[in-house]
Amino acid sequence: MGEELQEETELVEEEEEEEEAEEIEETQEGEDEAAAEEAGDTDQAAVVAKFKEVQDKEFVEVRLPADVVAEAQQVWTAFINSASSREAAGEAIYAALFDSAPSLQSLFKTARSVMAMRFMNGLNSIISAATSPSALKVTVETLGFQHLDLEVTVPRVVIFRDAIIDLFTMEMGARFTNKAKLGFVALLNYVGGAYIYIRREYA
Repeated sequence: MGEELQEETELVEEEEEEEEAEEIEETQEGEDEAAAEEAGDTDQAAVVAKFKEVQDKEFVEVRLPADVVAEAQQVWTAFINSASSREAAGEAIYAALFDSAPSLQSLFKTARSVMAMRFMNGLNSIISAATSPSALKVTVETLGFQHLDLEVTVPRVVIFRDAIIDLFTMEMGARFTNKAKLGFVALLNYVGGAYIYIRREYA
């Protein structure tokens, strides 16, 4: 009887030790996941901060925070839907750009209606690809090689970026949230820097 009681006591102790070990392991895993998530958030915040300015020294894949990309995409969709047609949306972009910087018109030799749709389609492809770093890089690279004849500079990128931001601020109002604005600024600076880099390295 005494031996049986001792064996039961030992079994109970072993089970308790195993449970404690499992709890410690689960706690550690949770802490590791939280730390990894926090590190990821920090990295993504650093990317957004970096692309508050035009970066033309390198052209690499960029992963923007998912919530920032999502809000930028929502604003873009709302902007297109608010226009009477995609052509009208493109015309609004064209007008916003060249009203703010008439000097840039000399860079483009194509008819206004054609350029308006090119701006529209280019921005649409960039914003649609923003959730995937690799797809975004390929899209921007393709557009960059299509614009090798244009003398893209940092000041011109800033003019283009600010014209787009002002357009959405005016057209979308409160729907153009801070996160959406951060997303557009980062994407436009990324694209502009890529154009400069590609032209410098490959033209």
